[in-house]
Amino acid sequence: MSKRRNALVAGLATAALALSGFAATSAHAAAGFVGVILPDAASSNRWETYDRPALTAAFKAAGVTAKIQNANGDKTAFQTIADQFLASGAKVLVTVNLDAASNIAVQTKAKAQGVPTIDYDRLTLGGTESYYVSFDNTKVGVLQGTGIVNCLKAKGVKNPRVVYLNGSPTDNNATLFKAGYASVVGPYLKANGGTLVDDQSVPNWDNVQGGTIFEQMLTKAGGKLDAVVSANEGLGLAAVAVLKKNGLNGKVCVSGQDATDAGLAAVLTGDLSNTVFKPIAQEANAAAALAVALFKGQKATTATGMTSQGKTMVPSVLLTPTAITASNVEVVVKSGQTTAAKICAIAGAAACTKYGVK
Repeated sequence: MSKRRNALVAGLATAALALSGFAATSAHAAAGFVGVILPDAASSNRWETYDRPALTAAFKAAGVTAKIQNANGDKTAFQTIADQFLASGAKVLVTVNLDAASNIAVQTKAKAQGVPTIDYDRLTLGGTESYYVSFDNTKVGVLQGTGIVNCLKAKGVKNPRVVYLNGSPTDNNATLFKAGYASVVGPYLKANGGTLVDDQSVPNWDNVQGGTIFEQMLTKAGGKLDAVVSANEGLGLAAVAVLKKNGLNGKVCVSGQDATDAGLAAVLTGDLSNTVFKPIAQEANAAAALAVALFKGQKATTATGMTSQGKTMVPSVLLTPTAITASNVEVVVKSGQTTAAKICAIAGAAACTKYGVK
């Protein structure tokens, strides 16, 4: 009898532990989290240097758990991360897509599980995203193009010879950037006897490939170019490296965007003529505000704009970018996104002193 009683007690204890473990697991699943997938760390260092810490801080301030992973440019890894998030209790997904197809697959799975999705920075054409948070990316392109035109004017260039070094053809942002800068640079070339010598896109925003493509462009142009309209600083600096080898850096106008430390330093030294500042903290805070509302089952009220993604209109938060030249690099420092020390360590003290960056 004693043995049977002991066995019964042991069985009940085991069952209690199992139920306790199930309850804990269920409670954990009920608590959930927000899953965030960043695209890579190679095309621009903004994702790890600026976005990750800004998003982390925003969710921490809201008291909501967020898990942030980087797909490192791998579409299969992107989808695997999403699957893992969905399987482990994600209640909202925030993604920066690598291309439309891979993110549509993720959004379709999320929707089937009742998990809302937010497109962060890059819109997924044809997707099922719940919200979109970014900057006015056509405006970004307009600012890039305007900076190039102003540089050409300042240099007194006649009959300018220009190339477009566009971003990834699978990134809708790259399409919007080009639409913006082409709307400014194209008419200027036509009005001033200029020539668009070449116009190419760089797959996956690959900076190494961008440098190779630009070197081919420069060869095609016979070494004679007046401006490179490059879609971001990674590509712009890849072009600058080629220009340096040919003794042309500082003589050719080169655009960028993202306001990275290296990019801002290049603006101060004259290697880049202009860039575009997108306050990442604003973007991260806007995405976190939407995600937190969705996580808590509340109505999201901050997405007051609407953006077409091809099939439907998506409620959106579109922020305002700022044009940057050497004369106002200090704007980025004052925003708190970076420090003068980081920029000046690359640009040199003389360049920083010249433009009042401190």
